[in-house]
Amino acid sequence: MRFVHHCALRWSDMDAYGHVNNTRFLTLYEEARVAFIYVLAKERGGPSLVDDGTVIARHEIDYLRPVVYRTHASEAPPPPPHVRIELWTEKVRGAQFTVAYELFDGDLLASRARTVCVLFDLAGQRPRRMTEWERDFLSRYEVAA
Repeated sequence: MRFVHHCALRWSDMDAYGHVNNTRFLTLYEEARVAFIYVLAKERGGPSLVDDGTVIARHEIDYLRPVVYRTHASEAPPPPPHVRIELWTEKVRGAQFTVAYELFDGDLLASRARTVCVLFDLAGQRPRRMTEWERDFLSRYEVAA
């Protein structure tokens, strides 16, 4: 199962070439990941994995094609340009999990990425074990790598 999140693009996401800047992809992926582990987890009746502590151990991004910042001048007011991010989990383990993503510009796949997340005890400043609820929630979206 995949979680789907639509991210609005901002004018500040654009680089000098009219493309979404490569560093902004990381921000877009972060928005989708936070919507998944914070908003969706709470909507499903559980704790937020963000509130209980989650830190990032690794990011990797493959850029497949540029995303052009577009506006629709013929419409008033124009809808904000956006991208669709689909994400799922991989390697759900005792204290960490991987989030895998695909970013679409319309129907075109523009980028793939992965983020290794470590559950973290904020008070003790060390990794913590995953709760049963967290494992069940993350496993619902798990796909083998």
